[in-house]
Order: sequence, then C-alpha cells, then structure tokens
Amino acid sequence: MVKNVFFWLILFFFLMCILIGLNLNNDLIHEVNYTTFLSAIHKHEVRKARIYGKYIYFVNFMHKKYSTYMPFYDHQLLHKLLLNHVIIVGMPPQKSNILFSMLVSWFPTFLLIGVWFYFMRQVKNNVGRNSTSFGKSKTRIFSEKKIKVTFKDVAGCDEAKEEVRELVDYLKTPKKFKKLGGKIPKGVLMIGPPGTGKTLLAKAIAGEAGVSFITLSGSDFVEMFVGVGAARVRDVFHYARKKSPCIIFIDEIDAVGRHRGSMFGGGNDEREQTLNQILVEMDGFEGNPGIILIAATNRPDVLDPALLRPGRFDRQVVVSLPDVQGRNQILKVHMKNVPISSDVNTMIIARGTPGFSGADLSNLVNESVLFAARANQKEVSMLDFEKAKDKIMIGSERRSMIMTEQQKECTAYHESGHVIVGQLVPNHDPVHKVTIVPRGRALGVTLFLPESDVINLSKEALESQISTLYGGRLAEEIIYGASKVSTGAMNDIKVATNLARNMVTKWGFSDKLGPLLYETNQEDGSSFTHSLSTNSHISEFTASLIDKEIKSLIEKNYCRAKKILKDNINILYAMKDALIKYETINASQIHDLMNGKIL
Repeated sequence: MVKNVFFWLILFFFLMCILIGLNLNNDLIHEVNYTTFLSAIHKHEVRKARIYGKYIYFVNFMHKKYSTYMPFYDHQLLHKLLLNHVIIVGMPPQKSNILFSMLVSWFPTFLLIGVWFYFMRQVKNNVGRNSTSFGKSKTRIFSEKKIKVTFKDVAGCDEAKEEVRELVDYLKTPKKFKKLGGKIPKGVLMIGPPGTGKTLLAKAIAGEAGVSFITLSGSDFVEMFVGVGAARVRDVFHYARKKSPCIIFIDEIDAVGRHRGSMFGGGNDEREQTLNQILVEMDGFEGNPGIILIAATNRPDVLDPALLRPGRFDRQVVVSLPDVQGRNQILKVHMKNVPISSDVNTMIIARGTPGFSGADLSNLVNESVLFAARANQKEVSMLDFEKAKDKIMIGSERRSMIMTEQQKECTAYHESGHVIVGQLVPNHDPVHKVTIVPRGRALGVTLFLPESDVINLSKEALESQISTLYGGRLAEEIIYGASKVSTGAMNDIKVATNLARNMVTKWGFSDKLGPLLYETNQEDGSSFTHSLSTNSHISEFTASLIDKEIKSLIEKNYCRAKKILKDNINILYAMKDALIKYETINASQIHDLMNGKIL
C-alpha cells in the first residue's frame, strides 16, 4: 500500500514538472548577441534592462524579453542606457548551488530510472511468486475434523453406498484386507447425472473413515503451458502421501481424462501429458496404500480406456437419479432443520417430482421455505411445497399477463380436453391438477401425477399419451370449429410426433416395419423424411413407409381422443366453467366433475 502511494506521488510530481516546464516555455526569453542589444539601445527600443554581472536581460516596448552576454566589461554601458532613458535594475550575482542545480537538471532522468526500477522489481516479484506456485495444485483440503458428512446425510443412493462402504472399512482397518491377500480398488469412478450427490457421497466416505479429503476439479490441472498440469498432478499426490490415509476427489474428470488422440490435430498436448501423469501416479499407489482416488463424471463414454482398466479406476459406482423412495428419504434429510407443518406429506411430494435429483429436491425445499417466509409463516406447509414444485416444473405464475375472456375460455377448453382424455384412456397417469393461470410460456398447464416411477412404457401407455396430447387441440376444434383452432397445441404436436416416431423407428411398435432399429441422427422432429431418404442404410421406400406408419399411428389416436370428447361433451362444458370460476382445480374436484357433479 505504501509503495503504491509513493509511486503515485512521484508520478504526480513528475507531471507537475512537465506542466511548469510548459508554462516556462510560454514565457520564453529570446537570446541575442551583444551587438543587437547595443543597436536596440541606439534605436530607443529598450525599455528596461536587468543586469546580473555580465548577463543582461532586457525588455522592449512590445514587452518581449531578451537576454545577452557581455563579451567584455563595457564601462560606457551605463552611460548609454541612461542617455536613452532605459530603466536600469542592478542585481548582485547570486551564488549558485551546484548540488541543487544538478538535482533540478537531472531530476527527470532520475525519475525515469526510478520508475523503471520500480516496475522491474514488481515484475521480478510476480515472476518469482508465480514460478514457485505455478506448478502447485489448486486443491481444497479438508481435515478429518472438518468433515461432518456421513452416510446418514446421503440418501437416495443405497446401492452406491453399499458399493463404497468397504472403502471405509479399508481406510479404518487395512490389515483385515491384507491378511487375506485382498487389494482395495485404487480408484473409484462415480458415474451419474448432475446433482445426484457424487461429491457428497465421496465426502461421506472420508467422514465415515475419519481421513483427510483432498478435492479439486479436472479443469484445475489444465493450463495453456505444457507440463504445468502434470506438475500439479505430482504435487497433489505428493501432498496426499504426507496426509495418508486420505481420499483424493477429482470432480468432472472428463475435463482432463478424455480419450487421447480423439481431437482434431492430435489433441491438446498439455491435457494428454496431464492424463499420462495421472495414470502413472495411480500405478504408483502400490507403495502408498493409504490413498484412494475417487473421481466423478456424467460422461463416462468420453474417458480414455486406460483410466478404466483394472488397477486404476477398476470400480465404477453408478449414482443414478433417485426413485420415489429415494426422493422421499432425500426430502426428509433436507427438511431436518426446517419447521414443517403437520399437513406436509413427503411421499406425495416425492411422487410429484419424478426425475428430480438430490440437488433439485434441495432447491425445492429451499423455494418452499422462501414462499413461507414471504407469507410470514412460522412453518412450511404443503401449499408452499406445491407452489415451489409448480414454480420449478412449469415456471412462475404470470398473473400480470392480461387475457381476454375469449382467451381464458379457449385455454379452459384446451386444458379440459387434456384432462378428460387422460382420465378415460387406459394405462395413463392420473391427473393431479389443472390450471389456466399462465406459467412460463404456457397459458395453461395440466399436471399428471404418476403413482410410481415408470421404468418401461408399454405400447398401450404410449398411445394413451398421444391421445391425451391431442385432447387440447380437439377440444378447441369441437367447440369452435377447425378454422378457429389456436396455435396452443404446438408443443403437444411436437411431443406426440416424437413419441410416434420413436415407437416406429426405435421401439419396434410397427407391424409393417417390425422390431427393427431405423436410427437417425436427428435429435428433434425436423427434416425427418429428408434424413431418412439420404441415409445410405435406409431406402426411399422404407423412409416413405416410416412416414406412413407415423401418420397412421397419430391418426388412430387422434380419432380415439375425438370420440372420447364428443361422448363426454357435457363434462367438457362443466370443466370449462369450473376452470373459469376457480382458475385451478385439483384431483378431487376433477374426480367430481368426471362423475357428473357441478362445482
């Protein structure tokens, strides 16, 4: 801090000197010879003269300043000046300070040299500091006393916990395994989608075993300079040997562990050298039995095969998305420190959140707490969890959006069509709630709540989904006519078409095409026919047949949904009226409407 202030003071003084010099230049004194000075006296052009020994400074009547030097002492000079009425100012010669003069004249040079030394010293310090830390790893180290996470804090992945439990036993009592000649896995690779708790599970292993936990990400190794990543790998394992027994956890290892030579031009030399160093260090674990390397990734397909061979990451632990029971346990873990109302049923929340990871459920609990806090409640109720779930899954309510009565009515018919068809087709998830309050980009939403996690879908269930998806469009068509159908079914059509395409090309649900795979590289439904016709493995005839089968499947379920709605037109009217009146209706109200009751 002091050095910076000193530097800026010097710089300010230097600028001031420049400004003063510019001002002196504006008041410039012209130097002339002695003959010109005498000529000016005779022409009566000199107004005032100031004499400093042999130096003479004079001013003419135009206020211009001049200076000259007497080559010899002129005894007649005073007479000439007095004769021409020149004002004479005599000054005794000053004793010049040689040291001060030198300081003033050499100050700019000294200043520039000082600034140069200052910057060079700063560069030297930075280079020295970086040279000692550049190869150091960016690790975050947690001692055994700081890790409070145990297996009790990890829920929803019981199988994964069982697979890694023996690592805890090995770290606690390694002699038990060595007596039988057993070898603990040197590396454990955790595979699973983001947010499933891979990092938490690794930390829980260290917490259960009571050992140090060294964590870093794969990107922490990679630098633009070749060899730095390998040096950081050596530094990590060198430190781990000192902390043995311990766990090294590398998150997102695919950042550095990608398949070598897979990139165009031979890949990144720095990344490949880093990977090579990791492989070497893992092979060197034999002399350091107290170290276990745990890595996490959600892309195991891109990893180099050398990482996955026996002796390195020879054990792969899948940490998958939790099922309904796992979500129930995770919710209870996150609700430990939250005041929960007695009406909260975690199993209902778990059923309504299929596909949620542990991180998603943690966010759900936090959002519900925020809803309760905004309402100044002392406890978090089931209604708060419902609001939080709807916000995460379908977006926040947009009550500020102004809808006309005609638009509300059209949306109510549309959502009612989804509900009625979904309730009457076989093997379909029961409806949970329906609303015509705009959320996200949707003007209305119908939510179906599965009774349990679905692993496989039958052909009957898939066709029921297609029928339900077209229920909204068909309700508009029946009420207003085909010419007044809105664009609200755009996403429904997209999802239904994708389902039908997968049924025909991937899942073998077409009698004409049979149980064969007609794979394409298209991720969405765009340009599907063109994609198939240009594929060398599929003929134009087959591509045309696929299109016909998709259309036939859609038309079949389209007609079924249309018949259901026409047969239950009174229920459609009643549900529309209920939605306009209440805006949101739940499962019990929908059950009453389906049984002919009026709300």
